[in-house]
Amino acid sequence: MSDMTDDPKSGSKSGLMRNLPLIVILGVAVVGAFTLRDYISFDALRDNREALIAFRDSHFVLTTLSFLAAYVVIVAFSLPGALIATLTGGFLFGTFGGSALSVTAATIGATVIFLAARYGLGEKLKARMDASQGTVRKIKEGIDENQWSMLFFLRLVPVVPFFVANLVPAFLAVPLHRYVISTFLGIIPGSLVYSSVGAGLGAVFERGESPNLGVIFEPHILLPILGLCLLSLLPVVIKAVTGKKDL
Repeated sequence: MSDMTDDPKSGSKSGLMRNLPLIVILGVAVVGAFTLRDYISFDALRDNREALIAFRDSHFVLTTLSFLAAYVVIVAFSLPGALIATLTGGFLFGTFGGSALSVTAATIGATVIFLAARYGLGEKLKARMDASQGTVRKIKEGIDENQWSMLFFLRLVPVVPFFVANLVPAFLAVPLHRYVISTFLGIIPGSLVYSSVGAGLGAVFERGESPNLGVIFEPHILLPILGLCLLSLLPVVIKAVTGKKDL
């Protein structure tokens, strides 16, 4: 009797099952990119602002939980509208309340993607990188020695797509606790900026204007964030200068 573990079909099924969560996420992301843009937009927020405020005032706890759940789904499935969701959080719950909810939900959603990617492809890629030699191995060892700095840098730099910052750590076998902590802390600055914009949307709506979504690139906002980016890379610089691997 042949051994079932030698059946190539069994191996392919196992591989498909491991990649199924990531395949579902990518599939929903593609569909959502074409179908949800008109529903999760600044115009939709503007047109429904009075209904949202009325519902929040009548059902605050339900509004809070619904916002958290919707934000987690948006991030977990990489749907369009994360920025609008952050603005909505600031609009409904204020700068600090909205930021706290957005950071919490974004961290949960990002963790879902991280686990799906690591379960499907992360372990296989890690094994290949560990077995590799030469330049690839040196890159892997360099990243392993500076994981905290790399993770914070990915989150703090405004131009790094959130989806990319979710996948890269999974493929590099970053420990879950490091990923969660760096994600939560690293997205706080950007979330505070856009939540504050959302908190001022009432006046913007009354004037019939649109918010300045490029505010994060203005010098008084961007320079402090870039300062945090440089601070996150400080351990890497110190190691390079002193030649010490452990600080």
